[in-house]
Amino acid sequence: MTEPIRWTVILLRQPNKILARLPADLRRRLLAALHKLEDDPRPQGYRKLEGYEDLYRVRVGDWRIIYAIRDAELIVLVVEVAPRGSAYRDL
Repeated sequence: MTEPIRWTVILLRQPNKILARLPADLRRRLLAALHKLEDDPRPQGYRKLEGYEDLYRVRVGDWRIIYAIRDAELIVLVVEVAPRGSAYRDL
């Protein structure tokens, strides 16, 4: 049997700093969602962002994980982790 493809999830500096400052329970939920992207960068409930060529988002409660998918390199590049209201401001 073949092993499932594993994607590499890379967090840019800003999402990494945000995660470090969050309460432990929220951080755990967001990290669990990030780990799921290693198996499937297009999970159930993901959405392609309108107006952007290769940006997607997944919801984790009121928070959003915004990321790009680089299919050729098997990379998921996380560009933003933020509450819904501010997640899309600086893209």
